[in-house]
Amino acid sequence: MIEHAHVVTVDPDDRELADATVVIADGRISAVGEVDPAAHPGAERIDGTGCVLTPGLVNTHHHLYQWITRGLAADHTLFDWLTTLYPVWAGIDADGVRAAASGGLSVLARSGATTTTDHHYVFPTDGGDLLGAEIDAARSVGLRFHPTRGSMDLGRRDGGLPPDSVVESIDDILAASSEAVDRWHDPSPESMLRIGLAPCSPFSVTADLLRQSAALARERGVRLHTHLAETEDESAFCAERFGCTPLEYMSDLGWLGDDVWFAHGVHFTDDAIGVLARSGTGVAHCPTSNARLGAGIARTRDLVAAGVPVGLGVDGAASNESCRMLEEAHMAVMMARAVGGPTALTTRQSLRLATMGGARVLGRHTDLGSIEPGKLADLVLWDLSTVAHSGIDDPLAALVLGSQPPIRRSWVGGSTVVADGQVVTVDADVIARDVETEHRRLLERAG
Repeated sequence: MIEHAHVVTVDPDDRELADATVVIADGRISAVGEVDPAAHPGAERIDGTGCVLTPGLVNTHHHLYQWITRGLAADHTLFDWLTTLYPVWAGIDADGVRAAASGGLSVLARSGATTTTDHHYVFPTDGGDLLGAEIDAARSVGLRFHPTRGSMDLGRRDGGLPPDSVVESIDDILAASSEAVDRWHDPSPESMLRIGLAPCSPFSVTADLLRQSAALARERGVRLHTHLAETEDESAFCAERFGCTPLEYMSDLGWLGDDVWFAHGVHFTDDAIGVLARSGTGVAHCPTSNARLGAGIARTRDLVAAGVPVGLGVDGAASNESCRMLEEAHMAVMMARAVGGPTALTTRQSLRLATMGGARVLGRHTDLGSIEPGKLADLVLWDLSTVAHSGIDDPLAALVLGSQPPIRRSWVGGSTVVADGQVVTVDADVIARDVETEHRRLLERAG
């Protein structure tokens, strides 16, 4: 029983309950509001006085392997950043990915994330079981995980950006993708692990791969993900190579629908936004990364107003060195208002993007994203009693516009992941040493 908290339900009525109680039982929320403690005689009782309770935050785009290459190419454009880092990433292996994922997932947990996806698309031939390594890390940290089996088949010799050493054949990609679904995908409502398929981007994969990946995903009942409309360079690439916009290109290849979500979507036109809305195609808005790489500001207000499913994402750790999920809610408000005025996005709308919006993008909205009886108990109890937030009467203004408050407790499926600001499932000091070791080893390998 979480008692005396300000509960932000993010339910269809956007209810907020002051001094309310939430009961967790068997991994799900069993009661919200006024609760008689005598009805739950054996329950652990958590005092939420001075705290706000929200649904767990849902991260819809990440590249966890990049955690061990943070801080490199810090002042580059996206295409220059990629061409600089691809040769470094070509040396990753399972040990490096496990350390990177452990670091990235721990920081996500400490910033309020309870569910995250990951887009892993670099598979060197001698790298080992890279997808398995990050899945092991997610199990250890305890977050609900939606990794995607990414891919690249368009190397530099064929006009793409990645080095030829990290591209794969279509046959190998499809075989590995199918194996990943067989090995790991759990479609159950309580699932802690779901697989998606995610060819990297229009400038690193072929049309054949995109088309065949879409067919395979629909045959196997999993979701589709890729980068799209992130930069003006990408728009120019698609116009020159394909004679159309990025979204028109993907539409021609069968990449629209409520089982698809695109990362970034910075440069969508009015027509493109209408297509996304009518098809139910989702967008992962990554404001911090877009700002860091100078990609531009996504039309968040227009996307939301049109009914496009929109969630938030931290993006790769090499383009967002902090990767704090709550910070994305903060940045989403700031970026929207910078171009659209002070009413372009409210604090409550931004929290909805970070919770129910992300759950909708990942197809988990019936079980995640809000505090309602019957939903999975993925919750975060934020402590607003510290000096950084005391005196702010509106708890959502404190949470979204203020500095990140400490997390008094977070739960995934009713199990504690963070307590008193620390991840309790793993040893942060050990992870920090492993990250440093793998960072140095990777740079030495890259010369």
